[in-house]
Amino acid sequence: MGESTPSIRRDDTPQGGSVVATGDWTAASLTAVAAWKPLRDALSASPKGGAPETWDLRGITRLDHVGAQLLWNHWGRRWPAKLEAEAPQRAVLKHVEQYSVEQPAEQRPSWKSHYLALGARLMLLVDHLKDLVRLVGQLFLDLLKLARAPHEGPWRDVSGHLYHIGATAMPITALVGFLIGVVLAYLTSQQLRQFGADAFIVDILGLSLIRELGPVLAAVLIAGRSGSAITAQIGVMRVTEELDAMRVMGIPHGFRLVMPRAMALAVAMPLITVWTTLAALMGGMLAADLSLGITPNFFFTALPKAVEFSNLALALSKSVVFGVLIALIGCHYGLRVEPNTESLGQGTTASVVTSITVVILVDALFAVVFKGVGV
Repeated sequence: MGESTPSIRRDDTPQGGSVVATGDWTAASLTAVAAWKPLRDALSASPKGGAPETWDLRGITRLDHVGAQLLWNHWGRRWPAKLEAEAPQRAVLKHVEQYSVEQPAEQRPSWKSHYLALGARLMLLVDHLKDLVRLVGQLFLDLLKLARAPHEGPWRDVSGHLYHIGATAMPITALVGFLIGVVLAYLTSQQLRQFGADAFIVDILGLSLIRELGPVLAAVLIAGRSGSAITAQIGVMRVTEELDAMRVMGIPHGFRLVMPRAMALAVAMPLITVWTTLAALMGGMLAADLSLGITPNFFFTALPKAVEFSNLALALSKSVVFGVLIALIGCHYGLRVEPNTESLGQGTTASVVTSITVVILVDALFAVVFKGVGV
């Protein structure tokens, strides 16, 4: 190795042991593979900063902040008991000492910290629930205001949201519904064929798609597609200070932002549910014809007998509730966004996850409460 290669050696002197550093202690020299491994081994074998040995740095030809930081970390972030160094070298070391961040000692979390963290999460949940209840109450007040003065309502906003939430979502919901129907029919046909109960595929597909899968599938797709868009739109208004401008001008957020979206989703969700269910039934009918030989004519004849109208009424009722909940959750997280992009991303993600979770929980509640309806 050349003279510029950083190295360490130990010398014995009449005054005691001495650690002598030589070479170039710079970023360029320290990153060389041939130089770093022997230097690392030599540092591991050399004494720390609190040892009585003398550290002699006068043999170092060049020292930058990378080399000084390496020495400072090896010394345990304190000066050696005895140090021989030139004035420029001491200046670099003092600069590193001044701006080095002290690494906190790693501590295992105690039961108290877990308890406090749980309390903080519960308080955050309570805060979210309070804001959501306040948002629901404000929505009812805004609807009463709209009923008293319909001509002052934001109907243009409602129609715009109906188009963006409902009409533009028809292709993706139809595609996903059709594929779900095909998969469900194929899996069901494999089992029904074993017992010779091919005709019951109409009952299974009709009841499962109309009563449960259609509304839930449509709600999950709308929550991921439109719920996130609602949060992002209102969140961007927070970042660009449009919400503050609306407050200054006396424009209520609930009447102009929350209510139009809730009304649009309450109207669009039942229509999207029917559209998705029809696409799923078409896919199931096609798969049943190919796998079991169940003709479309038989499918259309047996479906009204297998599924009562109350199941469709229950599905549409659930869809209205799903739509309002998705709109409220999207607006809730949008209004809570802080004026920075990181909070906007976190709010959008939380909105989608919460909407889908709430949809599944409410669907389970409907299934328990209305278990005797239409079955």
